[in-house]
Amino acid sequence: MTFQRSSGILLHPTSLPSPYGIGDLGSQAYRFVDWLASAGCKIWQILPLGPTGYGDSPYQCFSAFAGNPYLISPEELLNDGLIGEADLNDLKELPASHADFGALIPKKLNLLLTAFQRYQTRPEALRESFESFRAENADWLDDFALFMALKEAHGGGAWSGWDSALRARKKSALNKAKKEQAQNIERYSFYQFLFFRQWTKLRAYANQKGIQIMGDIPIFVAYDSADVWARPDLFFLDEAGAPTVVAGVPPDLFSATGQLWGNPLYDWQAHKKEGYAWWLSRIRALLGMTDILRFDHFRGFAGYYEIPASAATAEHGRWAEGPAADFFDAVKAGLGGADSLPIVAEDLGLITPDVIELRDSFNLPGMKILQFGFTAPDNPFLPHNYVPHCVAYTGTHDNDTAAGWYAAAPEAEKDFARRYLGVDGHDFAWDLIRAAWKSVALFAIAPMQDVLGLGGEARMNFPSRLGGNWQWRMSASDLREDLADGLRELNWLTLR
Repeated sequence: MTFQRSSGILLHPTSLPSPYGIGDLGSQAYRFVDWLASAGCKIWQILPLGPTGYGDSPYQCFSAFAGNPYLISPEELLNDGLIGEADLNDLKELPASHADFGALIPKKLNLLLTAFQRYQTRPEALRESFESFRAENADWLDDFALFMALKEAHGGGAWSGWDSALRARKKSALNKAKKEQAQNIERYSFYQFLFFRQWTKLRAYANQKGIQIMGDIPIFVAYDSADVWARPDLFFLDEAGAPTVVAGVPPDLFSATGQLWGNPLYDWQAHKKEGYAWWLSRIRALLGMTDILRFDHFRGFAGYYEIPASAATAEHGRWAEGPAADFFDAVKAGLGGADSLPIVAEDLGLITPDVIELRDSFNLPGMKILQFGFTAPDNPFLPHNYVPHCVAYTGTHDNDTAAGWYAAAPEAEKDFARRYLGVDGHDFAWDLIRAAWKSVALFAIAPMQDVLGLGGEARMNFPSRLGGNWQWRMSASDLREDLADGLRELNWLTLR
């Protein structure tokens, strides 16, 4: 894929406006695409679209293939005749200012149940397309729908707490479960049908408007997922199905004990023996939903940090070799042998020469975060140190907003930033946007919060904090014409 110099906005669909408690794939998503196009931007970057679980994180999903049912648009369900106006009343009681997942989830699931029951009474209009969807996606959908049905039957508990025969996927136990859970399996399959039907329509609209979708592929998957339950042989698990080693990062200046993520680690030799088939299926599936993929924690493909599952912190792990070039050679071959891959490498954190070599040998653009740059002139995150083949960000979902950073940064860094940018700091978010757009970077991207000039109250995620993340939402009035005008002018001036 040949990348073109362009710009975009980072905004997860959950943050879109809507009167139903969470951003979704309805009319406001189309309005945002129209606004992006009017601003001359060509990229809409999103976070992972999977079904969120514990902590509501899009990086801890029940499946690496499925879509998030909470993003299904009630407006579209209404248009399809699957719900009535009165069915929306509970969702309309939810706050518009943020996503209150605890209050939202039961109400949204009740609405989806109503839609499924309505479909069952009059299936003719959608039956053929639903059955086609099930057949075309059976390689992941069958396991996922059964997994979710069994999770529900076990009170939402992780699969590690199910009966031993189900944990081990004994054939007799699975056959029995499929019969007992047939109705629920169909229901969870129907939710996926609704999600993909709506997302495919929205993505096509964005593409027609000249907007490419940049998706996100987390390197690791959640332990409590259909992926690990269905293919335990691809992970380092013991005979009982529990992880023996887990993912994280070692101690650094930000954390004396490191970060213990807890995701199960891949048995890369097992993947290699299958020609990385699971990964290739995953990548193809996500490229069927998006145009470009950001590979989260890219360094883990060169070398990853392995922590004993029994450890209480990440202090006593070790570095292990990743699949490196062998993996990306397989990806290139699996995608038709293209000269360049539609991949952006998230190459932040502890980056060693082997990571740089892997990134550059496959001609993958890395990431530059302007917020990280204001320490000294030789800082690699300052624009004068960029190479063209990179993606410049004012910040990401894991950072504070630009205005929030400026309010809390050490005075020495703020002084350096003002001197470097030649500004007084009164409109720091747009100062950063202008610097990113003017850089030689291939793509320049800003979170929507920075376009709006919002402070730390609008931050999307605190990586070290459990709870209260992923909740930020914009209002319908935020899609202002003057902001689009400013971006359009900047895009013209900087050939984006």
